[in-house]
Amino acid sequence: MKIENLKLPNPAIEFLVSQGFEELYPPQAASVKAGLLEGESILVSAPTASGKTLIAMIAMLGYLSGNGGKVVYLSPLRALAAEKFAEFRELQNVALERRSIRVGMDTGDYEGSRRNLDKNDVLVLTNEKMDSIIRRGEDWLEDIGLVISDEVHLIGDRGRGPALEMTLTQLRRLNTKPQIVGLSATVTNSEEIARWLGCKLVQNSWRPVPLSEGVYSGGVVTMNDGRTFEVPHSVRGTPVDLGVQSVLDGGQSLIFASTRVRSKSLATKAADAISGTLKAADAGRLEKVSGDIMSRNEHTELVTTLAALVKKGVAFHHAGLNQNCRETIEDEFRRGTIKLLSSTPTLAAGVNLPARRVVISSVSRYDARAGVNAPISVLEYKQLCGRAGRPQYDEYGESIVIETDTYGDLMEYYVNGEPEPIESQIMDDRSLRIHTLSVIVTNPGIKKEDILDFFLETLGGQQSRTSSVKFGVNISLRLLTGNSMIVQKGGRYAATRLGRRTSLLYLDPVTATTLLEAARDATPGTHTLGFLHLVTECEEFYPKFALRVRDHDLAQALVESHPEQMLGSVPAAAAAAASAASAHYASRSLLALHSWISESSELVISDTLGVESGDMHRLVENADRLLYCLGEISKIADRTELLEEINTLRTRVVNGIGEELVGLVRIKGIGRVRARALYKSGIRTLEDLSGVTPRRLAEVDKIGPALANKIKSELKRRIR
Repeated sequence: MKIENLKLPNPAIEFLVSQGFEELYPPQAASVKAGLLEGESILVSAPTASGKTLIAMIAMLGYLSGNGGKVVYLSPLRALAAEKFAEFRELQNVALERRSIRVGMDTGDYEGSRRNLDKNDVLVLTNEKMDSIIRRGEDWLEDIGLVISDEVHLIGDRGRGPALEMTLTQLRRLNTKPQIVGLSATVTNSEEIARWLGCKLVQNSWRPVPLSEGVYSGGVVTMNDGRTFEVPHSVRGTPVDLGVQSVLDGGQSLIFASTRVRSKSLATKAADAISGTLKAADAGRLEKVSGDIMSRNEHTELVTTLAALVKKGVAFHHAGLNQNCRETIEDEFRRGTIKLLSSTPTLAAGVNLPARRVVISSVSRYDARAGVNAPISVLEYKQLCGRAGRPQYDEYGESIVIETDTYGDLMEYYVNGEPEPIESQIMDDRSLRIHTLSVIVTNPGIKKEDILDFFLETLGGQQSRTSSVKFGVNISLRLLTGNSMIVQKGGRYAATRLGRRTSLLYLDPVTATTLLEAARDATPGTHTLGFLHLVTECEEFYPKFALRVRDHDLAQALVESHPEQMLGSVPAAAAAAASAASAHYASRSLLALHSWISESSELVISDTLGVESGDMHRLVENADRLLYCLGEISKIADRTELLEEINTLRTRVVNGIGEELVGLVRIKGIGRVRARALYKSGIRTLEDLSGVTPRRLAEVDKIGPALANKIKSELKRRIR
């Protein structure tokens, strides 16, 4: 089926052709035949790289050319949402007869990130953001006519699944009955998922680049297409040997490692072998990229190693790298200048970075809940394999898993195995209490039987016995009532002020109760360490870094030096007396945050605590969010006198500064480094800043004439 034959207006056809699309892939053609452009809800279950994004784009153009409502595109990850937003923003160039197209994005997960979403026709949102919008009952919800949900199979994920499941259940109940287009990896129970969503199932195993899978064992790779070949052995190790072999053959390699340390190690071992394969043009570009990495980041050991490896055409990729490092690596890998990339598995669920050969160095992953290493699922294995084969570059893709003695016959279990059926996670105790509260907030005065009916409409409800769902809902209602989140009157439930705030803040009711008790119990004085400890111990806080043996003395000293700042979890007298046990109340995440607001550099935090720049960014982001929540809960606790301290601490956390610099960083263009330079030069308040001449200001280190004028202009604007 050709693009020009689609039932779309000419401007839409011309746009798609201008984007390089001429003929539909089989999954795309099957979707159109299933009624994609006639408003039929469909679930597309197909491999990675089979063209599911174009299916979404065709659905958008079809809907927008004939309807006045809104399109919502749901993504499980911020990085994916940003990638899709960049693609879909091109739709604004389509001159439809009845409307222009405006595309917007929001990936924030609490109300502090609200934007004018109602002004857009296409909304790119994370699942959690959409869930939050539903809880707020935004007026434009009934304008939604098309919902496109990417990575639907993640409903089975313990962390992300419940929010997606709730969102889809709520959207299906809208009065507008929007068209649902689900995009999923191939899973065993696709038919069950399609029935639950009310969708036609489009299942197709075609992919643009044929994929073969194999197992390495004893020096030989055996592929599932019958081929076998040997791999030259070196001291670099099997994963690197497999990756280098593909690069020497003209392809790119992606090696999946089970840990960050292993990821960096594999890239380091591959460097010299890959360096000799680089063309002069690529080597010259990578020399510049390496220099850019060093100039734009603090010279931590991680950044220094990455920059050195990039020169040689290899890199590693994991969450410890900050965003600009990760984006640089991704861009260069897409360009083909980086030939071999070693990554943790998070990349498989993130941005689109295919390679000719994917090497899975281990099927073992650490399970934090169980506290042991465990084999990955077949579904995760298939997702890793799906990165093999670069469309428009490769005629084939290869995925090779390295066999060990630990997990038996990998060919039988993984290569020839079927992905596990998707199982809902919404009946988990924590998920159920969170979402029971959200249903009550969204539907004030709802009856218990209607709450039960709602959860029976979820995938989890359909996969569970009615009696089990009823038991779980009853437990949640009792907990919510006992924690003053909801009240019952005349057989109907409504949220209290605390319950509504908890739900709109996207908090676990147990976390909200903890914050409420802490706010009520806080004694007069300073609570900096106590507040940081409080938020880092919340279930919602991540990443959580446990103390290492070498950190105990530092943790002990920190807690003992500020016993008066701790809240109820560490009474001052107990903290002072029980020095040996005081480290129990700290974590490495807490130490990193306290070091950050004490103006330690990323280099120092990396060297002393092993917390890297990317981790620090997430620590700051999540601490800021939970401190905001603490402030909102403090209002309910009638402790508004805490707000000034909480807001000051938020500013310190976001900027990484001491308390004396809080006023200065409120001026645009002044961050932690410039604020400290101003302070050292005697400019310590906004009054000082107002009184100093532009010339004097320009003489301060890190300022200069241009920035001095901008700072003075911003200061005048604020005063007005």
